[in-house]
Amino acid sequence: MTPLEVLANAVNALSIVLAGRNSVHTWWTGIVGCLLFGVLFFRANLYADVTLQVFFVATSIAGWRLWLSGNRGSELPIRKSPPAQLGFLIALSVALALGYGWLLHRFTNAYSPFVDSLVLCSSVLGQLLLMARRFETWPCWLFANTLSVPLFWTRGLLLTSGLYALFWLNALFSLWHWRRLMQKAPG
Repeated sequence: MTPLEVLANAVNALSIVLAGRNSVHTWWTGIVGCLLFGVLFFRANLYADVTLQVFFVATSIAGWRLWLSGNRGSELPIRKSPPAQLGFLIALSVALALGYGWLLHRFTNAYSPFVDSLVLCSSVLGQLLLMARRFETWPCWLFANTLSVPLFWTRGLLLTSGLYALFWLNALFSLWHWRRLMQKAPG
């Protein structure tokens, strides 16, 4: 465990907690945390994870902007996704995860390629839903974190596994919190 790993985990933990609390500050802290993770993963030769961090930085910039002015100049409200749209996004995510998992299985020495691919695709979906301030982001993050904790643990990434266990608890609390915020919102 290096100081960079500790700092990257701490800043990302702060960002996730802020997201669950519906705070716009989740975005700039997320950018900093993802940049730190990008450097950490680059030094560890985990280039796919570097790419994911680049995606998270770009979507954090977009999410920050959407949250501040995505509803015709006013703050974007928390809302539920239309069922057909959500079903399509889930089906697309599963198909992409299976395809990417097959590629990793076929052409690399990846550890647990299908689980790793499900984590990747559910994280991308969770981030896109979070950007749009969609309630379904939290079940998506619960799923991704449920897979991530044992995956990271089996690879000896104990600090990161522990952080993702805390992310799971945060997603559970955030699901409850966002539901309450939606119920209190003016109709």
